[in-house]
This record gives sequence, C-alpha cells and structure tokens, in this order.
Amino acid sequence: MLTLYVHIPFCKARCPYCDFYLVTRPEQIHAFFKALSLETASRCADLKGETVSAIHFGGGTPSSVPVGLLAKWLDNIAALCSFTHDLEVALEANPEDLNTTSMNELRAAGVTRLSVGVQSFIPEKLHLLGRKHSPLDCQRITAEALERFNSVSLDLICGVPGEDLAIWEDDLRLALSLQPQHLSLYMLSVEPKTRLHHQISKGLISFPDDETQASLYENALREIALYGYSHYEVSNFCLPGHHSRYNLASWKREPYLGFGPSAHSFLTVHGREIRMANVSVLSRYLAAPHNAGVFREELSREEQFIEKVFLSLRINSGLDVEFLRKENNLGQDFSGSVDQFIEQGWILQQKGFLYLTDKGFLFADYIAGALIFG
Repeated sequence: MLTLYVHIPFCKARCPYCDFYLVTRPEQIHAFFKALSLETASRCADLKGETVSAIHFGGGTPSSVPVGLLAKWLDNIAALCSFTHDLEVALEANPEDLNTTSMNELRAAGVTRLSVGVQSFIPEKLHLLGRKHSPLDCQRITAEALERFNSVSLDLICGVPGEDLAIWEDDLRLALSLQPQHLSLYMLSVEPKTRLHHQISKGLISFPDDETQASLYENALREIALYGYSHYEVSNFCLPGHHSRYNLASWKREPYLGFGPSAHSFLTVHGREIRMANVSVLSRYLAAPHNAGVFREELSREEQFIEKVFLSLRINSGLDVEFLRKENNLGQDFSGSVDQFIEQGWILQQKGFLYLTDKGFLFADYIAGALIFG
C-alpha cells in the first residue's frame, strides 16, 4: 500500500509566519504542471504494481491553481497504479479561493477531503496572521464544503501575539460550532527568516510566553474532547473514521511518494528504508523534472529506531515498551525516564505500551529524546 503527496508551490502571497517552499508567480503554473507530468512518468517504476490509498495535494496553496490541471494529473496517475475502492484525495485550500463552482469542480475531479486553512475566526488574529479572508468567509465556505465532501478539516492557529485565553476560547468554539469532521490545531511557531521573526526580533510585536501557550493548548484539548473528537496526533483531532489517511500513514512510517519541488518520499526497497527529497527551487525543478531528486539516504538501524520512537509517541497508538527495550542500541537505560514522566503526569504505561497524556503531548519531542538518549 502506498500514499502520494503532491507539492503545489503556488501562493498569492506569503503569510508572515510561513516558511514552506512557495512562489508567487502564477504565470508558471502551466509550466509546473507540465514538469509534474514528466516527473510522474519518470517514477513509473516506483508506482508499477502499487495500490494507492490516499493522495494529498499540499503546498503552497493547491486551491489557487485551475482544477482542470489537478484533474488531469489524477488521470495520469490512475494509469500508472491502482487505487483502493475508497481512495482519499485531500486538498489544502484557502477560503478566498473557494466558492460553489470551484468546490463542485473539485468534487467532480475526485477530491474527497478538503482541508481549509481558516487559521482563525477572530478578525484581529486574521490581520496579524496576514490572512485575506474574513470570519464570515470561513463560516460560509465551511458550511458549503460540509455539504460536498466526505471530510472537511479546519486549520486553526493559537498563540498569536496578543492572544489570551478568552480570545482563544471564542475562536475554538466558533470552529467547533460548524461541526467539521477534523481539526488541526497548531501552536504558532516563529521560524527564522520569516516576517514574523523579524517583527518579534525588532520588538514590534510580543510573542506569548511558554506558560500562556501551554494553557491555550491544554484548554483546547479539554474543549475539543467535549465535542467527541479523538486526539489522534499531537496537533490533530477527528470524529470517528475521519483521520487524515496520508498524514497518519506518514506518522506510522508507511511508504509514500512525493512529487513536486521540496517534496519528500519514503520507500522500503528489498528490506532497506530509503528517504528521498526533491529540489526546493522551482526553476531547477522545471529544468529537469525527470531528475528532481537532490537527496537520497538509506536509514541505518539506529536512525530507524530514533524515527520510530519520535513518530510513535506523536500518535495515540502508543510506543511498544518491548520494542524500546530490544531495539535500543544506544546503551541507554530508559526506565528512570519512564518513571519520572509517569510521576509528572506526562505519560501512561498500559499493557506494554507508553502513551502521552494531554499534558505530555506538549513535551512529545523532549520525552522521545530522553527515552532515546537519556
């Protein structure tokens, strides 16, 4: 079984907090899709005989490109592999790109899941985040999307400069009142070289401290649980059966292929685990799409172990204690760390598995590092 990721690198503008690879040159969209077709054809050996269960269009902003180009690529990929009967085709979208016509076209093209980047329903937050849509746009588009797609996911950001618990509670409740099947909740992070980083480093705006951010996150976990959502990954919540199939497969380290500039792939070849990455410059990608890969490595046993620990703790299926004991070649005794984290209320140990508590999710990477390296 295989999942696919397609990086659509186009945005109308870069948000002040964003450090994903993107360009703001729509005149290159058609050239990109021509290159994408060539790259896809060059990967036919990786696709032959495979069955694909999920396809995820990310970016960038996939909703900013003509739907017909997405539909044509889906037709091309269908000729190179098989699909499961319940194939999930997910697409990330900005509210301002969506209307009744475009959503009908996306549904007709085969998109089954829409991930809407609302980020907030609070006008002041939207302004600080550089978003162009209004709260009313978000509500209207979400309601229409729920009528058309099997699953609708909303992205929300908390911890915006100036945000307090009252603002965050209003934001979250507005999102929950719409009853989407999935929520992705992200703590705002300050990435180097972004406009947000510049504003904070110059003292133009102040960033909430760690204690404030933690309180916002913990409040969200309590509120979301009341609405019946499962907390299945650090930042992701869903109603039964509506998890992101591509993302969950990636966290479980199942094989996936990535297409487009900056896309990553993970494959198992004759028992060897291989990670690959494409070039992160559109002009270089357009020049040689059949040879877009710039990075390839075979993971050592130690690297596989580290990845499994970090990723297993992120999801609610837990980390197998016996695996942790047998596969750890780093010579570390993790039992003391486990006891400490249980005492702190960060992890639970049940039936031979370690699970992060709601509070523990705040420290997922720290806990994983302690279990691996001591």
